[in-house]
Amino acid sequence: QVQLVESGGGLVQAGGSLRLSCAASGFSFSIKHMGWYRQAPGKQRELVASITAGRLTNYAGAVKGRFAISRDNAKNTLYLQMNSLKPEDTAVYYCATVSSPRYWGQGTQVTVSS
Repeated sequence: QVQLVESGGGLVQAGGSLRLSCAASGFSFSIKHMGWYRQAPGKQRELVASITAGRLTNYAGAVKGRFAISRDNAKNTLYLQMNSLKPEDTAVYYCATVSSPRYWGQGTQVTVSS
């Protein structure tokens, strides 16, 4: 059974930091292109950051230089370090596979207060 379980979300003041984690099971995590997505109220879900099996990373322009995606294949875990958070980063953050088959976590809420 495939599972992606996010954790680490919460309420933080602008300028603060959070680290999201995503524990994966039920599939070959180490060979999958993985990503973090987010969806703010009234907006479409967007790709925030991704990392290939070979650890090549890509970031949305809005988070470049502030967020860092990483993975620990020994622990089957994906991370997103978020620094210098802004109120516009407020959203539900999802961990997911980028390539087919698509698997999604349940999401974790990140709220940044001004």
